[in-house]
Amino acid sequence: MRSVNYATPEALDAKTHEWLQLVRSSVHERPGLAVVPERCALLVIDMLHYFAAPDGRAYLPASAAIVPRVRSLVDAWRQAGGTLVFTRHCHDGVHDLGMLGKFFSDYIRNGERESTLIAALEPLATETVLRKTTYDAFFGTALQETLERRHLTQVLVTGVLTHMCCETTARSAFVRGFEVFVPADATASSQERLHVGSLLGMADSVAIITSTQEVLKRCLPTP
Repeated sequence: MRSVNYATPEALDAKTHEWLQLVRSSVHERPGLAVVPERCALLVIDMLHYFAAPDGRAYLPASAAIVPRVRSLVDAWRQAGGTLVFTRHCHDGVHDLGMLGKFFSDYIRNGERESTLIAALEPLATETVLRKTTYDAFFGTALQETLERRHLTQVLVTGVLTHMCCETTARSAFVRGFEVFVPADATASSQERLHVGSLLGMADSVAIITSTQEVLKRCLPTP
């Protein structure tokens, strides 16, 4: 589906307020669920040159608005000594495309520049980077083992695309027993209706939809 620039950096605060109002007026509150940074992994999903660089083959214009938000969460998690997991969606060849090969004519080739994370969100050498070949960041990866080994019970899902890899990963986390949180302003899709539809669907069934600012408040020490 054609990508449009539905969220600029300047307009993202207003958009986030609008999205959260819609979500919170549409679903029941779940006051027993809140981000607890020390037991929550920050997942940065597929912020690759392919999607998040202006010269990427599948560039998402809205990704430019979320990069600073994702980066602020990355910085907060690093400062707190929290767990970060970055994913790279790419393929060794047509043999591992699966159903994606029937849906799309192009794919991200492992080893090409577009399969690498953008510089603004480059992981540290000590941080986990998982390569995946489908929407679900748990499928065929060590993500669940990584979280369980560190006794983590929550995930904070950021990155792209909201309605594809982010939502699928959120649902997969939920069925595995993890509490799931998604900042509305730290994920992006190709179109606003897909982004908002995904937020509504997740809020109704598997995730708490929040904002970067609300999450950061949980990370800051109490005066």
